[in-house]
Amino acid sequence: MNDTLFNIGEAARRSGVSAKMVRHYESLGLLPAVHRTEAGYRQYGDNEVHTLRFIRRARDLGFSMEEIGQLLKLWQNKRRTSADVRRIASKHVEDLTRKMAEMEAMRRTLQHLVHCCHGDERPDCPILDELGHAAAQPAA
Repeated sequence: MNDTLFNIGEAARRSGVSAKMVRHYESLGLLPAVHRTEAGYRQYGDNEVHTLRFIRRARDLGFSMEEIGQLLKLWQNKRRTSADVRRIASKHVEDLTRKMAEMEAMRRTLQHLVHCCHGDERPDCPILDELGHAAAQPAA
């Protein structure tokens, strides 16, 4: 295949990933080392841009770099089983659900503290009192 080659800036623009992140993904091994010119400039083809878009979309969905590495291997392996992909995605959904519950609990606590704070000229503040009280407690 006669790929059109792009410099890192153009590959970044076409994929929606910053040039810094392109280099980072390459350093992590998510993107294979690419061809370089005699002057040492990276050259990216359509396949690399497509891979960068895959990585960007996976990051948008909150997958970790490790999970993205696993998903990339599965994506590139035409003999994969969808059960492997589903297992990774299902675990990620569970992690997101747990994090959302934790964030909802934080939101409710803060909402309650804000409600209890008069927000006036007086120095007493239940928000700071709660933070100070929690700081005095030993870690669980």
